[in-house]
Amino acid sequence: MIMVSYLGGFNRSLQRFSLMEVVVVVRRGRLPLPRSVRVAFWDGVRAGLPVADAGLAAGAGRTVWEWFRRAGGVKANGAGPGLVSERYLSLAEREEIALGLAREESFAQIGRRLGRPASTVSREVERNGTRRGYRAVAAQAQAEARAARPKTAKLAGNERLRGWVQARLEEHWSPEQVSAMLEAEFPDEPEMRVSHETIYQSVYVQGRGALRRELAACLRTGRALRKPRRVADQRRGRIKGMVMICERPAEAEDRAVPGHWEGDLVIGARSSAIGTLVERSTRFVILLHLPGRHDAAAVAEAMTEAMAGLPVALRRSLAWDQGKEMASHAQVAAATGLEIYFCDPHSPWQRGSNENTNGLLRQYFPKGSDLSVHDRGELDRVAAQLNSRPRKTLGWKTPAQALNQALAQAAA
Repeated sequence: MIMVSYLGGFNRSLQRFSLMEVVVVVRRGRLPLPRSVRVAFWDGVRAGLPVADAGLAAGAGRTVWEWFRRAGGVKANGAGPGLVSERYLSLAEREEIALGLAREESFAQIGRRLGRPASTVSREVERNGTRRGYRAVAAQAQAEARAARPKTAKLAGNERLRGWVQARLEEHWSPEQVSAMLEAEFPDEPEMRVSHETIYQSVYVQGRGALRRELAACLRTGRALRKPRRVADQRRGRIKGMVMICERPAEAEDRAVPGHWEGDLVIGARSSAIGTLVERSTRFVILLHLPGRHDAAAVAEAMTEAMAGLPVALRRSLAWDQGKEMASHAQVAAATGLEIYFCDPHSPWQRGSNENTNGLLRQYFPKGSDLSVHDRGELDRVAAQLNSRPRKTLGWKTPAQALNQALAQAAA
């Protein structure tokens, strides 16, 4: 497609130009949207607007979806353009130059009106057109194309760093864990540093030339694009004899004493399930094997068996939601010595550690998969891997290390 780019107000001025002079402004293809539109779009995305709404607010069309896909949904500085320094001409200033040239003003007159030297106006016209063939939008597009500075991504230019990061991602470490442990493993090698956001961008953003796109499957969500998650509401019946979480002792709330647990079920296809138990102060994980069913009797049996091998000091309390699988909570409390508390309806944040752990487990047990195919050995292997991964909330200690330290302190 061939088109001539000019401002609507120039129609009368163009009539004075010869055919040869008009040819100067002929371009092939559609002109790209101004940088200011892309900046406004990404500002909207970073502010939490849906992609379509951010594009509408910025004055862009469906092309914003291509911008979003190319950026992998990464809402960081690398995902979109930033503001341009005032030392560079803006689109509005280029429009003023085009208007001044149409009125046959000198470069000095145009410069005075813009507060710019005449030489700046002269160089701009020479680079992006002629006195009779200068068009603001076309000049803006040419300037932006020249300003692009392709830069080799840090992971693409450091093979040793890339290999170390890739190996950890394949072990299902999160980018933040990888970034933190690089500093711990290589304290005297500043070249072995990379932020977690750079790792995300190297996986998500097309054309970075660093990590393989397939590594997105190793991330917690397994998605190729970042997108918000919603938790569907679930209606629960009421369980007899419930003690609500507001009555749980303060020592459990501030995580000062180990032995307070949070539990839940991870549900899969064909009514399959896995039970999860997380210790609040150390984030230590125990997985309950529920191969046949996950009714109250099966959950009570599995939980009693799992807790039986723990020291009494680690069996203080348990918080669970109001699911029917805990209808036998009195039996569990009598067998294990746990004081069992129930969360308020629709309040998953009251079991925050458990909710976070269930998200981690989806790396191993994706939504919609049949969880009954995993035997006890597989569950123990997954739990051991989670308990050996460094956690930011533990000062980058592993849950196993934190639990051993808590037990040693209790025995001292």
